[in-house]
Amino acid sequence: MNRELRITDQTNTVSDRPLVTLYTDGACSGNPGPGGWAALLQSGPHERTLKGAEPETTNNRMELTAVIEGLRALKVPSRVAVHTDSAYIVNAFAEGWIEGWRRRGWRTAARQPVKNRDLWEELLQLMQTHEVEFVKVKGHADDARNNYVDGVAVQAIEDLRIELGMR
Repeated sequence: MNRELRITDQTNTVSDRPLVTLYTDGACSGNPGPGGWAALLQSGPHERTLKGAEPETTNNRMELTAVIEGLRALKVPSRVAVHTDSAYIVNAFAEGWIEGWRRRGWRTAARQPVKNRDLWEELLQLMQTHEVEFVKVKGHADDARNNYVDGVAVQAIEDLRIELGMR
């Protein structure tokens, strides 16, 4: 049985916004190395898959990029359930890391600059438009949609390698 942890940044209010389910994943071949991301958007009977890759990146950047690109693709403000296997993303909200980073001027508790600040700030900006709930799913388990976006992210790396002659 797949156990999910739900983290929401919004109050439980009634909304007339469309409901979107967003499955995301990032992958990296080496860390850093070539990376890929994928997002599966579902709303009613409609589905759309997005993917991309970068030649030199990290897994965490690809995880964040998948969420950002999925949210960016939405044409109207929506209620979004983001399903991710990224503890990095879920814990940033569930454990209050984001608030601490912002309070400390984007520094960690150890006073080091927060990694991926540019992406965190972009995600927070998108969350001003959409009502976002994070759902933690177990990676590489029995969640078919999570496994699907994982495969698409890995394929995005392979496509990039072929395109750039990186075999």
